Amino acid sequence: MKIKLMMLILAVLCIGKKAQAQAKVVFDRVEHDFGTFKEEGGLQTHTFTFVNNGNTPLILNNVMASCGCTTPEWTQKPVAPGEKGFIKVSYNPQGRPGPFHKTITVSTNADNAQTILRIEGVVEPRPKTLSELYPRQIGPVRARSNHVNFSSIRQNEVLSDTLEIVNDSGSTVHLSFRTPPPHLKVRVEPAALKPNEKGNIIITYDASRVNSFGFVIHRIYMDVDGKSDYNNSIGVTATIEEDFSSFTPEELATAPSISFNTMSHDFGNIKQGDRVEYDFIIQNRGKRDLIVRDVKTQCGCTVVSPAKKVISPNESVPVKVIFNSTGKRGRQNKTITVITNDPRRPTSILRISSNVNES
Repeated sequence: MKIKLMMLILAVLCIGKKAQAQAKVVFDRVEHDFGTFKEEGGLQTHTFTFVNNGNTPLILNNVMASCGCTTPEWTQKPVAPGEKGFIKVSYNPQGRPGPFHKTITVSTNADNAQTILRIEGVVEPRPKTLSELYPRQIGPVRARSNHVNFSSIRQNEVLSDTLEIVNDSGSTVHLSFRTPPPHLKVRVEPAALKPNEKGNIIITYDASRVNSFGFVIHRIYMDVDGKSDYNNSIGVTATIEEDFSSFTPEELATAPSISFNTMSHDFGNIKQGDRVEYDFIIQNRGKRDLIVRDVKTQCGCTVVSPAKKVISPNESVPVKVIFNSTGKRGRQNKTITVITNDPRRPTSILRISSNVNES
């Protein structure tokens, strides 16, 4: 009995000794505020220090930052009891203006196996360069965009928009635009721009002079000092809509009304190079003729042929859609835009899809 009791006591002592034999990590601090600093100031660094208050060597198994902008370095060798170690944290502010809050997770063999370190601060954005403020190069000048979009414009409407430019060259340049389309008027103010001087390209869009509806795109070409260069171009887009604003309630009640048998069709699995077709059916549910103003496809791979452009009340006509899969592969999704004189639904979007297999 005494022998068993002594063995039990020895076992308890051994367990207690084993439990006490453990590393313990104690940091001087677990948070650091870098305060406010400039983005161009480069890497900001802080070193967290710790001590092993345990009675066995301390091992840092892993130190992981919450994002790639924070790079940690740390003591790689085991830290003996009573000795100190470090975790050096660097924050890269480049391209990251504004406040930040990041964490660094420290995993060790200590009794407190995981510690979370935190860093924070505020990055003052660096002054932007001219190329950042005006990223688009148009000959000797720069602009915020090389595209002007008039978005929605009614068929008889005239709208103007302005594109700000700056002379990025070392000399004065004279700017003009060569033979823009009849529905576009373009002028530059001032026409002669000194180095680093700002100006405006003013574009006026007269939709009444465009014989089209829906999305329309044109390009205008800028001459520099009287010399032509087709690379110096600006895209001008607009979505031209028929003007139904003057319709009376009686006119709306008797207006044409478009409907389709379906708004989408999936051709399923087809082989590359196949030409497949499907007939959408348009029906005029209104009391006056439905006129198909235009049909626009997303790409040249899709051909659309309405059987008729003028559809009588209660009449139904097919719209043949042919999809050419040559050069295509994988999942394909295309749209067809149908523009009509239905005042409640002037634009309808049809969709076709398929899976194109190479063999």
